Amino acid sequence: MRRRVLIQVLAVAALPLFAVPAFSAGEGGGGGGGGGNGGNETVTKCKKGYVYDKRLKKCVAPKQGMLDDDNIYEAGRALAMAGRYDEAIAVLSLAADKKDPRILNYLGYSHRHSGRVAVGLGYYEEALRIDPDYTLVREYLGEAHLQIGDLAGAREQLREIEKRTGKGSREYGMLSEQIDRFMKS
Repeated sequence: MRRRVLIQVLAVAALPLFAVPAFSAGEGGGGGGGGGNGGNETVTKCKKGYVYDKRLKKCVAPKQGMLDDDNIYEAGRALAMAGRYDEAIAVLSLAADKKDPRILNYLGYSHRHSGRVAVGLGYYEEALRIDPDYTLVREYLGEAHLQIGDLAGAREQLREIEKRTGKGSREYGMLSEQIDRFMKS
């Protein structure tokens, strides 16, 4: 318990250090189209550092305020799922609503998969402060706890998911599987 509290304190303390990554020429980027596949179009059609703008129907360099938060979320999520974590972070950081749990979740996911687990933990914890019932965050938070060897923390998130959605949910199944794998290794 004490170790988990220390990890959470360090994660929250580190959060401002990584909250708004800057774009450099030709780097970062990702993001935007809408209608459900704009994020995928960013991944499939745009070169690194560009996002698909559904309104303009072309890839453009992203700028603060050019896309709405739903499009930023879609593109950032698609980039994160494609393993383009730094681009996802750059795009998600453009969101106007810095407290959107979806944005915070994928910032956490991208930082965690980039090796900055403590920063990812901070984003997950912030997302759960805003929406404690967001079970996808709980799944990813449980996976982060496993990354740092905190089996108790992962099991706690599994119990929280079960309370909210039962054992039949995708999130419960995914985290349960990760815990089983962790215990066999």
